[in-house]
Amino acid sequence: MENIIKKHQDWIYNIALTFVGDKDEAADLTQEVLIKIITKLDSFKQKSTFRTWVHRIIKNHFLNMKRGKYETNATTFEQFGQGLDQLPNESLSDYSYEVEDKLLVKEAKISCMKGMLLCLDREQRMIYIIGELFEFTDIIGSEIMKITKENFRVKLYRAKKQLYNFMDNKCGLINKNNPCRCARKTAGFIKMGFVDPVNLHFQKDTITSINKVIDEKVEIYKDQVISEYQKIFQEHPFLQSPDKLESIKKLLSSETIKETFNFD
Repeated sequence: MENIIKKHQDWIYNIALTFVGDKDEAADLTQEVLIKIITKLDSFKQKSTFRTWVHRIIKNHFLNMKRGKYETNATTFEQFGQGLDQLPNESLSDYSYEVEDKLLVKEAKISCMKGMLLCLDREQRMIYIIGELFEFTDIIGSEIMKITKENFRVKLYRAKKQLYNFMDNKCGLINKNNPCRCARKTAGFIKMGFVDPVNLHFQKDTITSINKVIDEKVEIYKDQVISEYQKIFQEHPFLQSPDKLESIKKLLSSETIKETFNFD
């Protein structure tokens, strides 16, 4: 049990963080999924790899869970773009923060990109995370999502098209003709509570970056623009999960849980 938790909790946490955009919700989701994995071990029939089985549990839990605080009012790409347009351009030099400006701008960039992902519906978001961000093959992706390989590829293409078209028309990270710049919007993000200038949500406890933990590059896109947008998402930090081992061990040691799941 300890080996399973230690091996998978960082992966689950980073998928959850990308899926909901909030570190506290991601931590709770990580624990919930780990408990499901531990208590459902007897249902693993070895018809797929253990990793695929784990990700299927993640998918089922995430698609059916209660809406998080950033999902309460679903935002479309159009609404998200209008919000960026209405956010005034300000210079960070007009304010005094303890954290370096470059770190605040990086936090604003990551926060904004996580927010863009929330404009996708849950199924699209999950398919994007496993198919584009972590580059699972269509064989594995279709097993996780319980759809055909062809359908997985179509849904992944549509999710990428929506996300990257929005960025190409609004975001200045790749298309320098766009006026939206992270540095100009950071002060506004701080005022709205999307960036905490004291506790950086997306840079603390960084282990590496997402692109460094991908086992294998399974596809190289001919479309350079698409490739560049994928690249900047994969450059996001891969964070260490809050350690859930002790809390799960405590929970599973209760007599009720032991009796329910026949634990010794």
